[in-house]
Amino acid sequence: MAERKILTEIMCGDMAFVYILDEETQNAGLLAVPAKMLDQIDHGKKYTVVSLAQVKILGEEGYRALFSDGRTMTNSLSSCNFKYWEQKISENQVGKTIITRLKDNKNRILEHHLEWQRGDSAVTMHSVFVNASGRDVSLEMLSSFSLGSITPFEKGDTPGALLLHRLRSRWADEGRLESVSIEDLQLEPSITGVSANTVRFGQVGTMPVREYFPFIAVEDIRRQVCWGAQLAWPGSWQMEAYRKDDALYISGGLADRNSGHWIKKIGQGERFTTPQAIVTTAEGSVDALAQRLTSLHYRAWERQPKPEASLPALFNEWCMTWGGLNADTVERAVKRLKGAGIKYFVMDAGWYDHAGDWNPAEGRFPEGLEKTVQLIKDSGMIPGIWFEYECCETESKAFSRTEHQLGLDGYTITESGRHFWDMRDPYSHEYLKEKVIDFLKKYGFGYFKIDYNAAVGIGCDGAESPGEGLRQHLEGMIYFVKKIRLEMPELVIENCSSGGHRLEPCMMGLTAVSSFSDAHETINIPIVAANLHRAMLPCQALVWAVVRKNDTPRRLYYTMVAGLLGRLSLSGNIDELDESQWNIVGKGIDFYNKITPALKKGFTYWYGAKVNSYRHPRGWQAILRMAQDTNDAYAVIHTFARANADWISFDLPRSCVFELIEGYAEDAAAVTLDCGRLIIATNGEFQGFAVRMKYRPA
Repeated sequence: MAERKILTEIMCGDMAFVYILDEETQNAGLLAVPAKMLDQIDHGKKYTVVSLAQVKILGEEGYRALFSDGRTMTNSLSSCNFKYWEQKISENQVGKTIITRLKDNKNRILEHHLEWQRGDSAVTMHSVFVNASGRDVSLEMLSSFSLGSITPFEKGDTPGALLLHRLRSRWADEGRLESVSIEDLQLEPSITGVSANTVRFGQVGTMPVREYFPFIAVEDIRRQVCWGAQLAWPGSWQMEAYRKDDALYISGGLADRNSGHWIKKIGQGERFTTPQAIVTTAEGSVDALAQRLTSLHYRAWERQPKPEASLPALFNEWCMTWGGLNADTVERAVKRLKGAGIKYFVMDAGWYDHAGDWNPAEGRFPEGLEKTVQLIKDSGMIPGIWFEYECCETESKAFSRTEHQLGLDGYTITESGRHFWDMRDPYSHEYLKEKVIDFLKKYGFGYFKIDYNAAVGIGCDGAESPGEGLRQHLEGMIYFVKKIRLEMPELVIENCSSGGHRLEPCMMGLTAVSSFSDAHETINIPIVAANLHRAMLPCQALVWAVVRKNDTPRRLYYTMVAGLLGRLSLSGNIDELDESQWNIVGKGIDFYNKITPALKKGFTYWYGAKVNSYRHPRGWQAILRMAQDTNDAYAVIHTFARANADWISFDLPRSCVFELIEGYAEDAAAVTLDCGRLIIATNGEFQGFAVRMKYRPA
C-alpha cells in the first residue's frame, strides 16, 4: 500500500476537511470529519486514494478496478491520470475558498472548489474542467463532489458499522427515508480487492425527484457520525457509493454517459463547470445531517420578496373547482376568506383556453379577468395564478410550432399530450415573455405558480449528446425563471411539478415556496410533510389542507394540523362549510400564524415508529419543531389506524425546559406536559393534535 500524506487540514466551523496525497500516484483525495474528531482519524487504514474530482474522458482507457465498465465511471484511468498540481486557500471575513488543481500530462486541468461561509454548517463543492491541451476533449462524466476514506476512524472494512441513507420518492409519496446497511447493498470489498462494488442511483429527465431525491448520506453507527450531500440541479443526476478496499467513497453530479446519455465536448481553451453540491459531516443522526444540508437553502430564501417574511398562509382554489373555476367561484371563496388571515389567493389550472396559448377562457370571466383580480386585491389578499408554460397541449395553436420545440432523433418529443418549448431557442423566450411575464404585469398578479407535469425523458437533439442537449435546455429554463424575477422582483413564485418532482436546491433557490406533494386529501399527508423536513426548508413547503362540507370535526382537525408541518395551503369547498366547521378552520389559520417563528428557522425532531404503508398507515407520528432564533416551539401529533392505546407520550429534549402555551385539537385538554414529557390522551384513529410551547435552556 502506497504512503499517504496530508496536504492540508481545513477547518470550516465544526467541520474538518482533510486533503490527502498518495505519494506514489500523486492522486489527491478528500475526507471530512467533525472537527473535534480530527485526532481520532486512523491514518493507518489501508485504502487507495480516490480522486476528489472524478472524470471520464471519451476515448481513454477504462478503469482501475475490474468489472467496472458499464457499472460505474468512478475511479477511471482518466481520473487517475490527473495528478496534484497546486492548492490555493483564500480566507476573509465572509468565509473560506479552497481551490485544488489537478493536471494531467496533456495539459488538461481539473479544479475542485470548496467554499464555506462563516456560520454555515455545510460547504458547497463543484468541479471545473479546463481544456488547455490544444485539441477538443469530450467528457463522459465529471463529478460535483467526491468524498472518501469512510469510515476513517477504524482499520479494516468495519463490518456492521455503516448505513447508506437515501430519500425515495414517487408521485404523492415523496421523501421516504431508506436506510440500508452496506452489507445488504453488497458494498463489502471483494475477496481479492481487484474489483469494485458500487451502488448508483439518480434520475433521468426533467423531473429530478421522481424516484429519489438528489441526496445521499452514510452513517457510522458506532461513532454516531454522518456524511452527506445534496445536488442542486433540476435535470438528470446521479449519486454513487463506491467500494474497492477498506474505505467507502461517495460522489455525485450530472448523470454520466452510462446513466444520463451525456457526452460534453470541451473546445480548446474552454471551461466547463458542474452544478453545485452541498456537503457536510456531523455527529448525530441522519435527521440532523439532513437539516445541516437544508440550512444552506436559507441564503436563497432570505432574498425572496417582502411578503414572504411573515410566512403567510394561502388559499388555492384547485381542490374547490378541480379546473372549473370562474368569476363566481372566486367571488364565493373570497367572501368566505376576507379577514381570515390568508394572504395569497391562487387561481389554479383551468382559467385559460388552451395551455400553450394562454388566453383567458371565454365565458369564465364575463366582466373580464381584471375585475376578478381586483376583487381579490380589494379583499386584502395578493392574487396568484397558475401556468405550466414550458409545455403546450394538443389543442393549442402553439402545439404546431414544432421548429421551436424539443425533439429527439428527429421527432418532436410528445408526452402526455404535450410538446415542450426548446428553452435554448430565443423564439421560446420571446413568446413566453409575452404570454407569461407581460400577462402577469398586465393583470397585476403578485403570486405565480409554475407547474410542470410531464417529463422530457433522456434528452433532446441539438447538442453532441441527448444528455447535453437536455442540460442546455434546462440552463435555458433556469435563465427564464431568473428573467421573471429580474423583471418582477416583488413577485412571489411557487415551484411545482406534479406536486413534488422538482424539490431540489436549484429550483427551490429560485423560488419562494414549493408544493410539497400532490397529496391533496389523502391520509398520508402528515407523513409526507414530515418526511420533507429532511429535504427542504419547512418554511418553503406548501402543505395542502383540503376541507369538505361532509368533514367531521375529527377530520377537519386531522387535515388542518397536517397543514402546520409546512406552509398552510388551504383548499376545498370553504364556501359550503357551516359556521362550526369554519370555526375549526379559522382557529387553525390563527394557530398557524402563531407558530411561524418556529417554522421559519429551527430544528425538527421525529417521534414514533416508522410507518410502513403510506396508503394504510398504522400507529402514530409526532413532530417537534424548535425555533433557532426565538424560544418558540410547537408539536404536531397524528394517530393513524389501530392507534388503540389510550395514551401517547414522548420525551422532549432534556437540554431544555418547556412550557405549554396552547393547544389546537378536537379536545385541546388532551395534550399535557409533565416533567419534560408530552402526553396525549387519544380517543381512536386518525386524530390530529397541535400544541404551542415556549422553551429555555435547562
